Amino acid sequence: MLLHGGDREEARNRFRALWDQLGVDGDPLHRCTLARYMADAQDDPDDALAWDLRALSAAEGAGGRPPVRRDTAVALRALRPSLHLDVAADYLALRRPDAARTHLDRARAAAGALGDDRYGQGVHAAIERLERRLGGV
Repeated sequence: MLLHGGDREEARNRFRALWDQLGVDGDPLHRCTLARYMADAQDDPDDALAWDLRALSAAEGAGGRPPVRRDTAVALRALRPSLHLDVAADYLALRRPDAARTHLDRARAAAGALGDDRYGQGVHAAIERLERRLGGV
């Protein structure tokens, strides 16, 4: 509510407290979700990228963490295309089109895990929108 209400600083403070509470061994889905919200709360594009990369890292199981429950793994797999899109958009905002293209390609490759529902259709549409934006760079 704080973030959507415009109090980005307080949102960041509370997200940071939650992040510290989760710790490095926290549930990957929780870490991924929280890092995405934290990215959205950033004013600096470099900071947004850093948090989106943390979200992606949590979804991809970086760091050799123990395996996650099956339902968590399915949810994280479904988030990967969107996470790569976030990172691609961050790189585009930072005027790094080659890095943006790399993550857009990864988003497209991961999109095969999506269902033919509103979420999946929305992610596919977002991939196409970012593709058009990158075409103009």
